Amino acid sequence: MIRKALVNEVPDIKKLIEPFVKDGLMLPRSLHSIYTCVRDYWIHTDETDQTSVKGCCALQVCWSDLAEIRTLAVKKEQQGAGAGHALVKACIAEAESLGLKKLFTLTYVPDFFKKLGFSEVDKATLPNKIWADCIHCQYFPDCRETALVYEIRRD
Repeated sequence: MIRKALVNEVPDIKKLIEPFVKDGLMLPRSLHSIYTCVRDYWIHTDETDQTSVKGCCALQVCWSDLAEIRTLAVKKEQQGAGAGHALVKACIAEAESLGLKKLFTLTYVPDFFKKLGFSEVDKATLPNKIWADCIHCQYFPDCRETALVYEIRRD
């Protein structure tokens, strides 16, 4: 089941992402940063146990036409079952409902996002991200992540 996160689930979200942070696959998030952005988060739970957070993903609006998909994490034993795709699709649907035109992500697993319709771009095409967040990263300017964008189609 994919749904918006609840405030009382913030510690579970932090616990979920910690192994990915330790493996160098995700930047750390403080409890404070998750609490202040809790409305950005979607979570994956089991249908039978909706209190156990199995995955998360956040949609952070950056500008009038742009948002970032960030903090995508799915418990290792749950990976490969479609939860990650469902979380990203929930973020895309929310972005569409907000009237956004483009999404981007920085990731170590670009093929995952390419399967969902994202296209690789040069990080330099995302100056707002670089100067707002990346400049504070321990890996800046030698970022190892791949930048990808998703164009939201309007019919």
